[in-house]
Amino acid sequence: MASKLLLASAFTYLLNRDTSRTSELAEGVLQRKAICLLDSQPNETAKGVVNFSQAGAFALCEINATLTGLAPSKKHGFHIHQYGNLSQGCVTAGPHYNPFGHTHSGPKSVARHVGDLGNVESDAEGKATYHLLDHQVNLYGPYSVVGRSVVLHRGEDDLGLGGNEESLKTGNAGARIACGVIGLAME
Repeated sequence: MASKLLLASAFTYLLNRDTSRTSELAEGVLQRKAICLLDSQPNETAKGVVNFSQAGAFALCEINATLTGLAPSKKHGFHIHQYGNLSQGCVTAGPHYNPFGHTHSGPKSVARHVGDLGNVESDAEGKATYHLLDHQVNLYGPYSVVGRSVVLHRGEDDLGLGGNEESLKTGNAGARIACGVIGLAME
């Protein structure tokens, strides 16, 4: 009898705890923000700031970036990479963040690397802005991008449509010209 009461009490506690968390998520109480400061690689000039914001664990993640020092009037591949290790520059950021084992694609695709953000397009002065409400990037839970890195590439991302094996891994975006680690930010 006592064990049944204990089990019922534990179940009630867990149920109430989950209900209060769901309520907090619905009200946006658990909003998270993250920031990534992109620094250029040697002999490169690209740099910028990437801001992430998510109203709750089940909300879309808003991604905004402001970039400078890019090649004028050109598209540059833009991705979240697996690691936040930049001890040897952007090369140690590893591959695109891909926890579900999909092939490379564009940011609007359902089956894609979580880190596939497409391209940023620079203006005639080498400046670019980027905005995306994303359905896969998350600042919560085991698949959070916090602690990983953002990498800006020299070339255009072909979104997996290049017709070769490299296209399905990297989008043929070329060299890594700037990168930074994604860290939690204050509201």
